[in-house]
Amino acid sequence: MESVKISVISPIYGCKECLFELYDRLVKTLSQITENFEIILVNDACPQASWERIAMLCAKDPRVKGINLSRNFGQHYAITAGLDHAKGEWVVVMDCDLQDRPEEIIKLYNKALDGYDIVFGRRAQRQDSFIKRFGSMAFNRVLEYFTETKHDNSIANFGIYAHKVVETINRYREHSRDFLLFAQMVGFKKVEIDIEHAPRVHGESSYNFSKLFRLAIDSIISHSNKPLRLSIQLGFFIALASLVYASWLVIRYFFYHTPAEGWTSLMVSMFFMFGLLFAIIGITGLYIGKIFDEVKRRPLYLIQETLNL
Repeated sequence: MESVKISVISPIYGCKECLFELYDRLVKTLSQITENFEIILVNDACPQASWERIAMLCAKDPRVKGINLSRNFGQHYAITAGLDHAKGEWVVVMDCDLQDRPEEIIKLYNKALDGYDIVFGRRAQRQDSFIKRFGSMAFNRVLEYFTETKHDNSIANFGIYAHKVVETINRYREHSRDFLLFAQMVGFKKVEIDIEHAPRVHGESSYNFSKLFRLAIDSIISHSNKPLRLSIQLGFFIALASLVYASWLVIRYFFYHTPAEGWTSLMVSMFFMFGLLFAIIGITGLYIGKIFDEVKRRPLYLIQETLNL
């Protein structure tokens, strides 16, 4: 049996209307490269009954593989499920809403043939709302600061990855998952190229500010101990400031005969210190919670049903 040349992985959630068009455009595009490809559609418990349409596509074309997760795990877990089952020499990861244009896969593939293991698609002109672009930019700036890695706001999951890259990423089994961050971390020879980004026609993005904030917190806690180091530095700074202020009170009392004033400053300082202390305890608790999640060694995702796999 001939090996699969290209695998395309797309997590499915909230875009039932796009599935048939996504399939048609993928087949038309991939057929220009090879007839030996597979399309892996991972249904992340989409509430719009997308699994029925995926089943129809699987019955029509054995090159379409369906994975139905038992519940909604999230985009990056769905991508993980697809990566675990991908057999292609090259693997493309893309969203299902057709903002990642299937036709751009040819451009990504041709660039990979120049000797690159990873080719990221850079959305030179993002066709998103201002709020989404701003939220994405804020997310990346915070992530850059705490994880000390470089993140381009115009780059998302859409790209092509050599099979050896996918095998390496699959070795990361922690529960806090960010596919793009893993792809940046593993190294290999990578490049970015401009691609055309399409406006969203069907549905709405499930990533609101709250979800981006939670993803940022998970990514920071999982990939950096900088918050802990900052809390230690802040503690030393406050201790030093307190020592300086106490010295100043002693000097004022003995040399200027000025006694320390009432309870107001004391109470304000106490409330500030207790608030800071609880914040630091909270940060530490987040790290302990992540450790607790990892040591339980629960599966990253659960599959209810598969088709053509």
